Amino acid sequence: SQDSCSSLIQFKNSFSITEDASLSCDHITGLKSYPKTNSWKEGTDCCSWDGVTCDHLNAHVISLDLSCSWLYGNFPSNTTLFLLPHLQKLNLAYNDFNLSKIPSEFGRFESLVYLNLSHTRFVGEVPSQVSHLSKLVSLDLSCWIYDYEQFTIDKHAVEGLVHNLTEVRHLFLDGINMSSVNTHLFMNLSSSLRSLSLADCDLQGKFPKNIFDLPNLNLLNLGGNQNLNLDRLKFNRSNNLEHLDLSSMSFSTEFIDSVNNLRALKYLDLSGNSFFQGMSVSITNLSSLEYLVISGANIFGGLPDSMGNLVSLKFLVLYYSNLLGPVPRSLGNLLQLTRLDLSQNQLSGQIPGSLGNLLQLTHLDLSQNQLSGQIPRSLGKLLQLTHLDLSQNQLRGQIPRSLGKLSQLTHLDCQLTHLDLSQNQLSGPIPRSLGNLLQLTHLDLSQNQLSGQISLSILNLTQLEFLDITENSLEGSIPDEVTAFPNLKYLYLSNNLLNGTLPSWLYTSPSLEYLNLKNNKLQGPLPSSIFQLLNLTFLSLSSNNLSGVIEFSMFSNLPNLKHLGLSYNSLSLTSSTTSTANLTSLFLSSCNLSEFPQFLKGLRSLESLDLSYNGIEGKIPQWMQEVGNDSLTYLNVSHNSLTEVEHFPWKNIAILDLTSNLIRGNLPVPASTIKVFLISNNSFNGEVSSLICNVTSLQILDLSHNNLSGTILQCFGNFSNTLQFLNLKKNKFYGTIPPIFAKGCRLTYFNINGNLLEGPLTPSILNCNGLEVLDLGNNKINDTFPHWLGSLPQLQVLVLKSNHMHGSLSVNSSNSSTFFSKIQIFDLSSNYFSGPLPVRYINSFKAIINLEKIGSTVSYMGVYALSGSGNFYTYSIGIVMKGQDRELVKIFTMWMIIDLSNNQFEGGIPKVIGKLNLLKGLNLSHNNLNGGIPTSIGNLTSLEWLDLSSNRFSETIPNRLADLPFLSSLNVSENQLHGQIPQGKQFNTFGNDSYEGNKGLCGFPVSKGCNIIEAAPPNVLEKDGSKSNIAFGWKVVLIGYGCGVVFGMSVGYVVFQTGKPKWLVNLVENQQEKRRRRKSK
Repeated sequence: SQDSCSSLIQFKNSFSITEDASLSCDHITGLKSYPKTNSWKEGTDCCSWDGVTCDHLNAHVISLDLSCSWLYGNFPSNTTLFLLPHLQKLNLAYNDFNLSKIPSEFGRFESLVYLNLSHTRFVGEVPSQVSHLSKLVSLDLSCWIYDYEQFTIDKHAVEGLVHNLTEVRHLFLDGINMSSVNTHLFMNLSSSLRSLSLADCDLQGKFPKNIFDLPNLNLLNLGGNQNLNLDRLKFNRSNNLEHLDLSSMSFSTEFIDSVNNLRALKYLDLSGNSFFQGMSVSITNLSSLEYLVISGANIFGGLPDSMGNLVSLKFLVLYYSNLLGPVPRSLGNLLQLTRLDLSQNQLSGQIPGSLGNLLQLTHLDLSQNQLSGQIPRSLGKLLQLTHLDLSQNQLRGQIPRSLGKLSQLTHLDCQLTHLDLSQNQLSGPIPRSLGNLLQLTHLDLSQNQLSGQISLSILNLTQLEFLDITENSLEGSIPDEVTAFPNLKYLYLSNNLLNGTLPSWLYTSPSLEYLNLKNNKLQGPLPSSIFQLLNLTFLSLSSNNLSGVIEFSMFSNLPNLKHLGLSYNSLSLTSSTTSTANLTSLFLSSCNLSEFPQFLKGLRSLESLDLSYNGIEGKIPQWMQEVGNDSLTYLNVSHNSLTEVEHFPWKNIAILDLTSNLIRGNLPVPASTIKVFLISNNSFNGEVSSLICNVTSLQILDLSHNNLSGTILQCFGNFSNTLQFLNLKKNKFYGTIPPIFAKGCRLTYFNINGNLLEGPLTPSILNCNGLEVLDLGNNKINDTFPHWLGSLPQLQVLVLKSNHMHGSLSVNSSNSSTFFSKIQIFDLSSNYFSGPLPVRYINSFKAIINLEKIGSTVSYMGVYALSGSGNFYTYSIGIVMKGQDRELVKIFTMWMIIDLSNNQFEGGIPKVIGKLNLLKGLNLSHNNLNGGIPTSIGNLTSLEWLDLSSNRFSETIPNRLADLPFLSSLNVSENQLHGQIPQGKQFNTFGNDSYEGNKGLCGFPVSKGCNIIEAAPPNVLEKDGSKSNIAFGWKVVLIGYGCGVVFGMSVGYVVFQTGKPKWLVNLVENQQEKRRRRKSK
């Protein structure tokens, strides 16, 4: 009728049309949303309108389906929809009614048999009038549990639904808060019920047993009700359930075993449960099962071979469930399988070639496991495959050419993380055959050891939207083809060896949003055509060889640009007041700046700013407080020539780095939001203000290398629950170390070296169970050796050198074998310790003995990622290495050093010293040690320097020392040694100063020759069966045959420092980028 049409038009006009209102329809349900009401025109027959159905006799509107129709706005309580009394079906699902309440007038629709108001952002209570719709056969009021306000239903409304809806067959109430509803109310549900879905309703108490016995029930969803009690409930063979969802619940193993009785079951979801102790074999007897989902469970067991019996399976998802062991070959029997997801587990062994039998497979995800071996060539038979993810495993070998046969593939991800960089990577060139995958939209080969040039065949992939080949060893120029990649949105080629100029196709890729080419060898100017990429939001060209002058105002042509990285090139920026106002991250480290650039003035939304390693002088200008005043969280102006900082105006600053400037005066206190405060290597003086006590979120505080004085503030103890790094090195703090370390202390690094502290040590340090580095050297601490420090379970570095410590290191404790078990650097030099060398401690140094399996790949202690910056903060200490004082700004985990020099130790060197297999440096000089040099030192095959000078050693130098392959520094001067100096190998590199003061030594290189007796043949080398366990996974810098690995690392580090200041960091936005890359996938 005309009235019905008019009512519908008025209903339509109550809402605006916006695609976002139905986003969940497209992205979650897979249904296609569109604005159905756009076809509704006044003056036309409404029975012909999209979504409207009328009866043929009276032209009454009897059905209205506006699901997924982009409707947005408040739902009127007096809507004209209620003027359609003949409605039998009403579907308004997947629209957005903006937190409206369901009008009670819905109870007027007495003829309704179908009502769907699901996922429409209704809130408040379900009106009891809905229960008056006694003819309802299907009712769906489900909502998303993450809606802004909870959708609730009280016990009276539930009671009405159960009592009045005697014809209901399908009842969906997911996400409605029923915490106040007694579950016994559901006991009287209609026996005709076929579907019951009460997921995420916060149901409490025992669930009625008779629900399981409803004769027609074939769908039951109780997932997400963690407090619902299913104890003593079991399924029996009379159940006809086909769909069962019990995800995120708690129940017994006996209950899950009863699932085996559900012979008709086709869909089973047991995700998020912790009842498993290994995969229940009974599940594998469900021969009708088509969908099995058990994600986020604690299975802690392997997949049984009987999984191969589920021959009807189409969908097998077992990700993130702590699965162990191999992938069963029997999975190759599941010939109906279309999706297989075993990702985020601990599966090991090789990928079985039998998976190549699964010819119906469209989605294969084995990522984030511990799979090894090569990618099976048989995967090339899976011609229906659209998604292949093998990332983050330990796969090696070349990418098989057979993958080029997967013509339907749209997503290929072979990004691998690895345990051993020398063996467990995909290597070789990118196969040309990948250019056959013409449907590919996503290609990720990052973090491997792929080499050679980027294959020209990649340019055939014109459908690509995502391409990531970062962190490989690719070289040559980027292929240049003007028409390449017209749909590309994300391009990541960083951390390779690519050279040449930027390809021309970059400037004709209108869809490009993310471009990351950092850490390559690209050269030439930045073409002006790059400013035509109007959709660009992320641009990083840092750490290349780009040159020329850039007018910064040109970036204002990129209206969507949020991230810009130009650090470490040979670029010069011209300053202007024009800027791109949307920038949130700007990285201009080492960009030849001499002042704070004027273009910063307009960047009020800036969150991260890096101006480090420039030549900026003077003080931070006043106008800088307007730059990101409310948004700036990361500021790095380190390694400049700043001289003055009055205050820090940024309200939400979290990371502030002023390291290595020329700043004088009192230390300003940053905002209370600060987490990382780095001001080392300046000229700050005076006492630290007590106002810093208000900064309670500190995680890293580095005040080292200044002229700060006073006592250590007691309030540093307030930071115990957050502070991880505390570096007060080389200041003028005095007094005693206060007992500031409370229980729960999270400190991992504590360095107060080079101050004026005195008195005994505070036992409160024992509250810091995670402490890894403790450096108290170069103070005036007067105490005996703190044996109790040995009980710190994570302690790796202990430096007590140059204090007034005294007494013996002998220990009688029965549990001393566990003391210092992880110690790697043990420096007690220049004190007054006496007595014999500590045999028990040497026996307990398990990390140096290699009982802790430290490994051989190069890594550093205490690497802390500075969120939002791409930079890192690491542990640092000062040590004596080969007779030279060195400041180590990072500590290799491979470094094992013992320095007990300049004390009053006496007696001989114990033979157990030869057990310290990984020891790299041993200094026992300037003590009162005597006896012979033990031949067991010849077992120390990692040793690089040995200093035994200025003791009272006698006898000969053991010939076995000549076989130490890395020994590059030896000092046995000022002893009472005699006999011939061992000849050959490393000993040929040592000069006379290594032996002076030993009048009895003869032979090269000293001037005294050996007579016949002294030159007797050397003793036969000891054969103890030991093998060198040295396996270095790093190509270090070796300066001459006798340099030694650690020295090579040190020299390599110095060269690295002076070439480009990129130590310890990948000085751009690695962490931000990785999050973006994961999100964009």
